[in-house]
Amino acid sequence: MKYSYSQLAKMIDHSLLQPSLSDKELEDGCQLALRYDVASVCIKPYAVKQAVELLRESGVLVGCVIGFPHGNSTTSSKRYETEVACNDGAVEIDMVINVGKAMSGDWNYVEQDIKAVCDTAHAHGAKVKVILENDYLTSGGAGLSSDELKVRLCQISELAGTDWVKTSTGYGFVKGSDGKYGYLGATAHDLRLMRAACSNKVQIKAAGGVRDLDGLILVRDLGASRCGASATASMLDEYLRREAAEKSGSPELTQIGELGSGTY
Repeated sequence: MKYSYSQLAKMIDHSLLQPSLSDKELEDGCQLALRYDVASVCIKPYAVKQAVELLRESGVLVGCVIGFPHGNSTTSSKRYETEVACNDGAVEIDMVINVGKAMSGDWNYVEQDIKAVCDTAHAHGAKVKVILENDYLTSGGAGLSSDELKVRLCQISELAGTDWVKTSTGYGFVKGSDGKYGYLGATAHDLRLMRAACSNKVQIKAAGGVRDLDGLILVRDLGASRCGASATASMLDEYLRREAAEKSGSPELTQIGELGSGTY
């Protein structure tokens, strides 16, 4: 196998963010994260205390979303959410930028919004992932092309002190001309663009559209160190299947998948 089990499992932020998630589903999701020994669970603010208790003394971290999913909370609200999440035990924070302000070219607002969360999280020893929500940026904005806008936001995020820049929330559905909603999430193009836009001090996280092992491997090949996923079990079970086949000498055909086919 190209990568070890641990190298791939420790890329995964197991996503437990669906709006209807029950307490039992949260508990089951944390147990799954423990069983597969992933990097973290990514959860909603109210669930942090429960997840921290479920994952206590394990190697699985607790991450919390802030301003989720649309980033429209005030900066003071995001700062307060971050403070509460960290006090409850979260050690990673996934915040959503104010997309409307980015599209308006209000760069100072965007930077200060991110900085407020980064400063608060870092004061508690927590790390921050800044979510750009790239599906909303496909037509560009503020006089910039789509790629130029994404690059600018990566650079602003780094200036504001982020530890990661992240492609998507997994919930940024865009209404098409036919009235139907669609979603790409992480794409190979965007991961390459974001990796090139940041210094090595900033890591890259993919989210949305990564549903299988080949997609996870491709994300790593493209320079991302984390990947949001809900298909954790099927991806890592497939890894173990291929590893067993490789060790037994069985022929194993694999194909690197494409990113950006929908939500994860």
